[in-house]
Amino acid sequence: MIGAGSWGTTVASLLAPVVPTVLWARRPEVADDLAAGRGNARYLPGFDLSSSLEATSDLGAAVIGADMVLVAVPTHGFRDTIVSVAPRIGADTPVFSLAKGFERGSGLRMTQVLAQVLPGRPVGVLTGPNLAKEILAGQSAATVVACTDPTVAVGLQSLLASERLRVYTNDDLVGCEIGGAFKNVIALAAGMAEGLGTGDNARAALITRGLAELSRLGELMGGDPRTLAGLAGLGDVIVTCMSPQSRNRWVGEQVGMGRRPADVLAEMEQVAEGVPTAGVVCDLAAAADVEVPIAAGVRDVFDEGRAPVEVWESLMARRTRPEVG
Repeated sequence: MIGAGSWGTTVASLLAPVVPTVLWARRPEVADDLAAGRGNARYLPGFDLSSSLEATSDLGAAVIGADMVLVAVPTHGFRDTIVSVAPRIGADTPVFSLAKGFERGSGLRMTQVLAQVLPGRPVGVLTGPNLAKEILAGQSAATVVACTDPTVAVGLQSLLASERLRVYTNDDLVGCEIGGAFKNVIALAAGMAEGLGTGDNARAALITRGLAELSRLGELMGGDPRTLAGLAGLGDVIVTCMSPQSRNRWVGEQVGMGRRPADVLAEMEQVAEGVPTAGVVCDLAAAADVEVPIAAGVRDVFDEGRAPVEVWESLMARRTRPEVG
């Protein structure tokens, strides 16, 4: 496992009792704590991890000889991390992304980045409505595994599945990744609506119309509507927009309450992927000739400094139209 944030650590701890698992942490002090059995106090304070979990700050040592590699690093450092470790990854070793976003500049999904840097390997994604702390605490959840090689997807499914975690497979990488990326943008918008005090009716409407934007773009990019209406799409939208544990929802709420985006982001330990994703979504939508006014509003707040209340008023003032069609 490459990446010792909350989600990478959680998945590694789930796998460790089933299969030998090494977790790479960028910070040596985090790796030392993990290796000594002291847990991950930086990202998961108070949580016990599997005693079988191994850890290191040596990236090459973490993947050498691995039968499968999972990558749980933020999108902004994803390509550089994979490029640096590529020579150590076996020619046939499957590689999965746990990141939810697009590469800024290229607009590529993370499995597309993997396929570019590691040609010939099976690549896949693990995604869905998965709050790390709930899963690590043993609360019930469901997740989705998609891979270019269905046999590999079934293999990871069998390793992760338990009485508390239901794991589904899917062959739609496009839909799975677009759902996982776009939902963070919708969560920022939902958080801003909450911070503005717009009310529950308004938030429900915004989340629903955000899902419509996600679905329109996802289908035009080749995603299966059933995927977008499933765990990787609708399911992830629900939990990320509604849970107090959602980083993106929290960031949006703080900005909606009047705080400067830069100040909110500066105090975060982990990344709110929806912030860089909003601009990429708008670029992809423009190329596909599809409207994404909610995503555009989020981009304008975080990239252009537009006031959240102004964005909300402009969304409410848009021309009337049929809901479907």
